[in-house]
Amino acid sequence: MPTLPIDINELWDLPKDQFLSTSKKVFDWQVQNNTVYHEWVKLLHTQQPNPTSVQAIPFLPISFFKTHDVCIGEKPTTLFESSGTTQDVVSKHWVTDTLIYEQSFLNCFNLFYGDPSQYCIIGLLPSYLERKHSSLVFMVDQLIQKSHHPHSGFYLDDFATLDQVLKSMEQQKQKVWLIGVSFALIDFVAAYPQNLNHTVVVETGGMKGRKAELTKMELHELLGKGFGVNKIHSEYGMTELLSQAYSHGNGLFSCPPWMKVLVSDEDDPTDLKPEGRGILHIIDLANLYSCSFIATQDLGEIDAEGRFQVLGRVDASDRRGCSLLVV
Repeated sequence: MPTLPIDINELWDLPKDQFLSTSKKVFDWQVQNNTVYHEWVKLLHTQQPNPTSVQAIPFLPISFFKTHDVCIGEKPTTLFESSGTTQDVVSKHWVTDTLIYEQSFLNCFNLFYGDPSQYCIIGLLPSYLERKHSSLVFMVDQLIQKSHHPHSGFYLDDFATLDQVLKSMEQQKQKVWLIGVSFALIDFVAAYPQNLNHTVVVETGGMKGRKAELTKMELHELLGKGFGVNKIHSEYGMTELLSQAYSHGNGLFSCPPWMKVLVSDEDDPTDLKPEGRGILHIIDLANLYSCSFIATQDLGEIDAEGRFQVLGRVDASDRRGCSLLVV
């Protein structure tokens, strides 16, 4: 395995003025060592480009994860797969080093929420626990372990027990971080309405055809009333990445220092901009042994501070089981 081009520990506090230089090191290394990415760059350029901005870096279409093994070196033993129906061709992300993934989501959690040991962490992810190779389940399971709280865990469809746990945590004024797939959160509060003051509710999208689609605003209004909270948080992640962005309830996602989002014109995917409306392109510098430069199929808008919102999906693109609800 070729030596990494950067010190992975420097990513977690990466200064803004070093993002470009670090991205260029990662780009040069990946284009030399990732066969799929190398061939894609060759198709776009007669020779390897020397980018002077992150917008000039070639981005790999996310669909390649359905048709190719996007990895460096021999195929790893750890596989993450996207969710989907039995008719869907799912994305496959071969992960060489799960420790990098753990470092990424733990540092991200610390950045947005603090130390996991301060929380009782609860996962309400029935659809993801029913299948193997879920990167979301892997992340939440590790956070549960790091919390060290006796009531942390996955609650599946055991709504009655979850109701009692949340009531107990409220009485103890214990902070709770509850992450769930949208349809399960809706089902839970329909059966057991809450009035929570010490719980952060995080939806990770995904009706998966089980309920009528709602706009993001409708979903958050419904869940906010059901849980008795003013804001519903959101997580933006995907199988093909090793990092996440979070929204604290205003519909705007923020990235950790090692992640950046750009937009491209729908008619010209090479016309990338740091703000505006278009197709989201993600730089995830933690995704070292795969590809750090991914062109998604999500439509979005980025503001002047680099925060973004997800507006929907590109027309005719296939459904992503973990996709966020759209307007």
